[in-house]
Amino acid sequence: MKETVFDVLMYLFDNYFEEDYEINSDQESLKYELVQAGFGDNQVSKAFDWLEGLALQKDLIQLDNLTGKNTLRLYSGREMEKLDVQCRGFILFLEQSSVLDAYDREVVIDRAMALEAEEIDLQQLKWVVLMVLLNQPGKEAAFTWMEDIVMDDTQSGLH
Repeated sequence: MKETVFDVLMYLFDNYFEEDYEINSDQESLKYELVQAGFGDNQVSKAFDWLEGLALQKDLIQLDNLTGKNTLRLYSGREMEKLDVQCRGFILFLEQSSVLDAYDREVVIDRAMALEAEEIDLQQLKWVVLMVLLNQPGKEAAFTWMEDIVMDDTQSGLH
């Protein structure tokens, strides 16, 4: 049985997000499909909560306060425990490359922290970034660039 929220999110991304599937349109049948695919009810519910949290981020963070400015992000102790130096460095790299702005960075950190894992590895963080960018209007180019990075990593891991 597949057990983590991250696994459910990956399954959803692979099977539904690419097709512009509207998750909110028929949540109950989608939950049923996920349970039939081997995911536990609890993990499926938590994955939907994670996605709902992603959708709510637009309302929680004041966009005007974060965009267009050079910002320095200080991580809390808990964030530093969960996101190691490699992950935090990757987030900084994405900001400096204009893939993420300060708003997107905060959403990525929030969604990474919302995963159940004690630590998030770089590959998981890349998928979180990809899911966040997919949810942000006007970020199509950044999403495509990030998707290439994630898929290149996935393909090189298969060889």
